[in-house]
Amino acid sequence: MKQSVNKLQRQRLIAALLFPLLLAACGAGDEQKKPAAGAASPPAEVDVIIATPAATVLTQDLPGRLQAYRSAQVRARVEGIVERRKFTEGSDVIAGASLYQIALRSYQTAYDAAKADAEVASQTLARYKKLKEANVVSQQDYDLTDAKYRQAEARFSKAQEDLENTRVPAPISGRIGRSQASEGALVGRGEATLLTTIEQINPLYVNFTQSESEISRLQQAVKAGKLQRADSAKVELVLEDGSIYAHSGKFLFSDMAVDPNTGSVSLRAEFPNPKFELLPGMFVNIRLPQAIAEKAIKVPQRAVQTGSQGQFVLLVDADGKVSPRPVKTGSMAGEDFIIAEGLQGGEQVIVNGVQKARPGGMVKAVPWNPNAPVLSTSPAVAAPMKQAAPATPEKK
Repeated sequence: MKQSVNKLQRQRLIAALLFPLLLAACGAGDEQKKPAAGAASPPAEVDVIIATPAATVLTQDLPGRLQAYRSAQVRARVEGIVERRKFTEGSDVIAGASLYQIALRSYQTAYDAAKADAEVASQTLARYKKLKEANVVSQQDYDLTDAKYRQAEARFSKAQEDLENTRVPAPISGRIGRSQASEGALVGRGEATLLTTIEQINPLYVNFTQSESEISRLQQAVKAGKLQRADSAKVELVLEDGSIYAHSGKFLFSDMAVDPNTGSVSLRAEFPNPKFELLPGMFVNIRLPQAIAEKAIKVPQRAVQTGSQGQFVLLVDADGKVSPRPVKTGSMAGEDFIIAEGLQGGEQVIVNGVQKARPGGMVKAVPWNPNAPVLSTSPAVAAPMKQAAPATPEKK
C-alpha cells in the first residue's frame, strides 16, 4: 500500500515538471506562426496635388434656359377646309415648303377672274395711251383708265396671294412640331387659326441672369487691381449630369438695366446645336468667365471636406503624416475651388483616397491622375471633424 502511494506521488511530480516545458514548446510554435514585429502593413496610397499659386480664370455657373434661335407660328391666312397635311410631325422643313392644302376651288376661280380683269385693264390702258398721244382722249379719261388698271392689278395680286396661302407655305426653315389641325377642319374663319409651329434650333440661345451685387463686386475688384478683366466672349454650357457640352458658345449681350423685381441683369449666349442634342426649354448652367486672379490656389472640389468647425483639407507632410488644415473657399475656376485662406503654396493636398487617411496616420502620397476613378470620400468627412481646427504645437 505504501509503495502504491509513493508511485503516485512520483508520477505527479514528473507531470508538474514536464507541464511548463510543454507550454514553452507550444508557445515557441505559436511564435513561429506570428509575423515578425517589424513586418507591419505598408501605408495606404493617396492621390495628392501640390498647391501652386498661378494665374487663374475665375468662373461662375449661372442657371439658364434654352430658347430657339427662331420660332414661327404657322397660321391659316385664308378660310377653308383642310384637305391634306403634307409634312411629318417632328421633321425638318425648309422655308417655302407647302405644309397643308386648304380647299382652293373658290380661290382658283377668283384668281382666274382677277387675272383676266388685269389683262383687259392692261390692254385698255395701252390703247388709251396711244389715243392720248394723238390727242383723241383727254387727260382725265386717260387718268381714269390708268386708275382702273391699278385697281385690277391690286385685285389680281390679292387673289394670287390668297391662292398661294391655300398651300400654307413654311415661313422659315427649321424643325416642325405637332399639327394643331387635322384633315376636314375648318380654319381661318374669323381668326388666323394656329396650325403648327416651326423652330430653328441650330444654333440655340441661352437666356440667363446674374445678380447686380455680383457684377458690382467684380467691377470693384477690377478697379482696385485685385483682379483682371477676363474675356467673357467664350462661354461653356454645363449639362444636367455635370458634363460639359462639346461645343463652346459665345456671349452675345447683357441688358443695360437691372430688373427691379429680381435685382439681376439678363444676359444671353449662343451655342451651336449641329446634332440637335439640345432642345428649347431645357434648363442648363452657363459657365461664365468673370475675372483673372494672378496668384490663386485652386483644388478639386472633392479635396475640400466639411466638418463641424467648417471647411478643411487633408495634407501630407514630408514624412507621410496626415494632418487637417482649415481653409476658406472663394470663387470657382471651372469645377475647382479657389482657396481664399488656409494654403500658402507647396502643400501636398489629398484629392483621392481621403477615406483611407486619418489625421496623425501615415500614408504614401502619389501624384493625382485626374482621369482615374473617383473614390467615395464620405467616411473622411466624419472622421476629421473634431480635428478640423488648427493644430496646436505638441508639448515637449
